[in-house]
Amino acid sequence: MTRLERAITPLCENHPGECGILTLDDSLDAFAARYRLTEMAERTLDVQYYIWESDMSGLLLFSVLLAAAKRGVRVRLLLDDNNTPGLDDTLRLLDNHPNIEIRLFNPFSFRILRALGYLTDFARLNRRMHNKSYTADGVVTLVGGRNIGDAYFGTGEQPLFSDLDVMAIGPVVQDVADDFERYWHCRSVSTLQNVLEVAEPASTQKIELPESWYNDDITRRYLHKLETSQFMTHLDQRSLPLIWARTRLLSDDPAKGEGKAPRHSLLPQRLFDVMGSPTERIDIISAYFVPTRAGVAQLLRLVRKGVKIAILTNSLAANDVAVVHAGYARWRKKLLRYGVELYELKPTRDRVSAVHDRGLTGNSGSSLHAKTFSIDGRKVFIGSLNFDPRSTLLNTEMGFVIESEVLAELIHKRFYAKPA
Repeated sequence: MTRLERAITPLCENHPGECGILTLDDSLDAFAARYRLTEMAERTLDVQYYIWESDMSGLLLFSVLLAAAKRGVRVRLLLDDNNTPGLDDTLRLLDNHPNIEIRLFNPFSFRILRALGYLTDFARLNRRMHNKSYTADGVVTLVGGRNIGDAYFGTGEQPLFSDLDVMAIGPVVQDVADDFERYWHCRSVSTLQNVLEVAEPASTQKIELPESWYNDDITRRYLHKLETSQFMTHLDQRSLPLIWARTRLLSDDPAKGEGKAPRHSLLPQRLFDVMGSPTERIDIISAYFVPTRAGVAQLLRLVRKGVKIAILTNSLAANDVAVVHAGYARWRKKLLRYGVELYELKPTRDRVSAVHDRGLTGNSGSSLHAKTFSIDGRKVFIGSLNFDPRSTLLNTEMGFVIESEVLAELIHKRFYAKPA
């Protein structure tokens, strides 16, 4: 058994049929979890993301993944190719290690002038893999709304997205591992060798990332802060505040990337089947809230049945995609008129002093990026799914349905929390 297995197995044996859930809404904790689990892994790391930036946090994770590979860990990295411009050389270098394999979802044939790809192959390239998961040794996984980049982890170098991930142990981890396998082998995914010219695996001693990536003053200060994060403190003391609950993974069929997934199999439909129709209240936190005419009609039907609805989304000033706000703003007055409670996150004025966020409505998030909702104070969804047509029809998505009154109440309180 690996070190992680030895630590986690006894906990799970005491909670048969349930999963241990740790919420990660603090950006520093979210990075610390990924970094430390990568350091602790001894057998496998399966990593799947929509965006991986070549900034400090992205390069730090590349460095620690390479270090894991050098100590014998099998590393598999599955990235959506829409957000990899400028990463080809780095990915080629990493993939050259015999313990690292990188694959790309719906890759572009034109590596530099990618707009040409949209002109010649729009139907395929318009479908993206929005999934986000990070699984170590097959026994612990991270799922949620964060991509990989400084904007998600509070490095202090740029405005921050306030977001939410969960760390999970228990039966659902195997489901995430199986789902990763399903995507890894799907028709929309290509090996890096098939997309780029990659040399034969070289001696592992020759594969080195530039020391400047992780050995400057800013990076050293950030790594020092990680050691004092709540996650690291709880982990070292073996006192992680886990919530034990029945948890289910919902994930789109990867055939959605080809436009071939049956409509009834799409995640939003399955999500509502699993969550059930609310009878008391529904709390929605969605960074990109574009309800459409049909979505508004459904919300108003629930209001007429006496269901209380609260929605937290970005204000115009906080939204990083202005056209998305326009899709929401056209329905705002109507929703308010019928009694829907709308809350909008505003960016902080002082972005310089905002070191990292301390929650979905904390003091430093300049823009909301989370995707979660709860029904009747009993069930919670946390994942990558936005409340918009792109998530519904085009992008592949994933997330957890967690049956926990404690977690549902935690989400509900986010609407009324005052900024720190």
